[in-house]
Amino acid sequence: MPEIAMFGKYWPGTSPVHRMDPRAKLLLSLVVMANIFVAQSFIGLAVCAAFTAGFFLLAKIPLGKAVRSIAPLAFILVITALLNVFFVQGGTVYFQWWFIQISEAGLVQAAFIAVRLFLLLLSMSLLTLTTATLDITDAFEYLLKPFARIGVPAHELSMIMGIALRFLPQFTTELQTIYRAQISRGATFAASPFRGGLRMLTSLMIPLFTSAFRHAETLSLAMDARCYHGGPGRTRLKPLHYSALDRNAVIVLAAMFAVVFSTNFIPL
Repeated sequence: MPEIAMFGKYWPGTSPVHRMDPRAKLLLSLVVMANIFVAQSFIGLAVCAAFTAGFFLLAKIPLGKAVRSIAPLAFILVITALLNVFFVQGGTVYFQWWFIQISEAGLVQAAFIAVRLFLLLLSMSLLTLTTATLDITDAFEYLLKPFARIGVPAHELSMIMGIALRFLPQFTTELQTIYRAQISRGATFAASPFRGGLRMLTSLMIPLFTSAFRHAETLSLAMDARCYHGGPGRTRLKPLHYSALDRNAVIVLAAMFAVVFSTNFIPL
């Protein structure tokens, strides 16, 4: 099994993107996603792709690593593209058999949606690659604080998100370990789903879920042993502060929105 790039794993660095306030990065990541949704043509998506590549260049993160980090989520792109291929109809028909029909409009829409989802995943990957898990959870908790007055458990929700982000890379590593252990015992995963493929898949999933429950129990016992009681009275070693980098990022993203929005009026 080839080594799996880890979505959610922090890539240490001192770039301007790394030094930004995590609250600003979290909010601006949502703005980048909104910009990608604003794009209604391939030209707009190309502008979004150029800005995204520029962000990775500024963060000094190899774009290839970012692409590999979202590889485990590629099935989302494939399934969404296939749904558009078969359910969106229009233009020249390239293939037709019984009720299955593949047309020009379906292929164009599938490509457009696939590129859009790819850029969305890539932009979220930039957030996790340049921001430590604890910083993301602190930022998330800070942004949810105003809703605590109406009963929203800000600290508990941020803790859940932080635990999920923290264990994603670990579970990926354990999946590789389990896979290699099964291969060393003579297991094969090349069989078709109708001839033992499902049984081979369970030999991976059952140990993985067992490990997940074991980690959850260990974590709960550790929190009880440390008398964990939630967010009240909790202090931070490094208080969060906005800087000029955050202001400059807002200006860049405003320019990105203006350019992407203007591409919607370019006649095709």
